[in-house]
Amino acid sequence: MKHLHLAIIPDGNRRWAKNRSLLPWNGHEKAVENFRTLTDFCREHARIAILTVWCFSTENWKRDKKEVLAIMRLLEDYLKRERESFLKNNTRFVHSGRRDRIQKSLAALIEDTEAMTKDCDGFTLHLAVDYGGKDEVVRALHRLMKIPDEAKEVDEAALRNYLDHPELPDIDLILRSSGEQRTSNFFLWQAAYAEWVFNEKHFPDITVNDLEAAIREFDARKRRYGG
Repeated sequence: MKHLHLAIIPDGNRRWAKNRSLLPWNGHEKAVENFRTLTDFCREHARIAILTVWCFSTENWKRDKKEVLAIMRLLEDYLKRERESFLKNNTRFVHSGRRDRIQKSLAALIEDTEAMTKDCDGFTLHLAVDYGGKDEVVRALHRLMKIPDEAKEVDEAALRNYLDHPELPDIDLILRSSGEQRTSNFFLWQAAYAEWVFNEKHFPDITVNDLEAAIREFDARKRRYGG
C-alpha cells in the first residue's frame, strides 16, 4: 500500500553547471529533466504516495535576478507541459509557499493546476515554491489569529490545521543532494521526525538508484519518535 512521504532538497544545480563551464540556469534546466525521471519513478513505486520537492526557497530571492527569472520560467514551462499528464496519471498537484511574490502568471497556473487535479488520488506531487518553514508557521499563525477568541484553542492540532496543506501526512524521508547536511528551514513542522539521507551527488546526477538506496536506508532504521 502506498504510504511513504518522500521529500527531496535538490541541491547542487549551480555547482553541476559550474563544473561544466555552463551558466547557472543550465544546471536548473538539467535538474528539471532529471526531476521528470525521478517523479515518474516515484509515481510508479509501490510505496511512495507523496513526493515533496523544494523548488525555490524564501531565501532564494537573494540570488542574481537573471537566475531567479530563469527558475520561475522553468517552473512555469514545466507546469504547462506536465499538467495534462497529471490527469492522465491520476496525480494530484499541490503547492506550498507564498504566491504574492512570484509572477502572476505562475501563481495563476499553480492555482489552476491544483484545481484541475484536486480529485486525483493515485499520487501527490507537492512542490514548494517561495517556501520557508518559518514563513509557513508565521502565515499559519496569522490565519489562526483571525478566528474569534471564543472559538480559538491554540494547540498543535489547531496550528497544524492552518499550515499550507494540513491534509498531507508528515514527511517520512528526506533526501538532500550535493553533500549538504543541514535542515535549512525545510518544512520545520512536517519534518520534525523525518529521517534524513545525504547524498554527495549534485541533484542533476541523482538517479532512481539513489532513491532506492535512500529507501533501503530508511527501512533499516528504527523510528522511535522519542520513545
